[in-house]
Amino acid sequence: MKKDNLKNQYRINERIRAKEVRLVGDNIEQGVYPLSQALKIAKAQELDLIEISPTAEPPVCRILDFQKFIYQQKKRQKEQKAKSVKIVIKEIRFGPQTDDHDYNFKLKHAKNFLEEGAKVKAYVFFRGRSILFKEQGEVLLLRFADDLEDYAKVEQLPALEGKKMIIMLTPKKLVAATKVVEEQKKLVKRGDNPVEQNTTTEEDEHLD
Repeated sequence: MKKDNLKNQYRINERIRAKEVRLVGDNIEQGVYPLSQALKIAKAQELDLIEISPTAEPPVCRILDFQKFIYQQKKRQKEQKAKSVKIVIKEIRFGPQTDDHDYNFKLKHAKNFLEEGAKVKAYVFFRGRSILFKEQGEVLLLRFADDLEDYAKVEQLPALEGKKMIIMLTPKKLVAATKVVEEQKKLVKRGDNPVEQNTTTEEDEHLD
């Protein structure tokens, strides 16, 4: 029989170890109570005492029906998974002597990628002695970032990695979405929503 991992995440009723707990919720007078008194309050309402923030001092508890509580948490997890931010990374390759036509073609693609919410990993590839033109490659990548200023923020400035000089650009709307996720994590820490948030996944695609 498969164990219910979500149920095992929470201590309830007599399994709670703290001597006193902080009760929160709409169905009780909020405050700090001895554990024995909190258990009596829960029993009087024919509900469960659920420890939702065990690391708080004192631990934070709610008085709810445990089965309904678990059902709501599972439902919320599914909703968060559906809304999770999926990160796609599109690669764009330049040569150190890229002409304006090729540059503008790739710039147009980069704008489309960023508008779709993908990150852009642009790099200049140096063959043989062309590594001598690494400063020229850096200038090209900085120009690329500047031309995309309205669409992206620079996540990583140009850096030489082997035969490649790489810059990483993040779409501005992804930056905004990440801030939302961070705010949700703050709510989790406060005990307002004890479900761990599902954040991002990454996959790479390449434009040569």
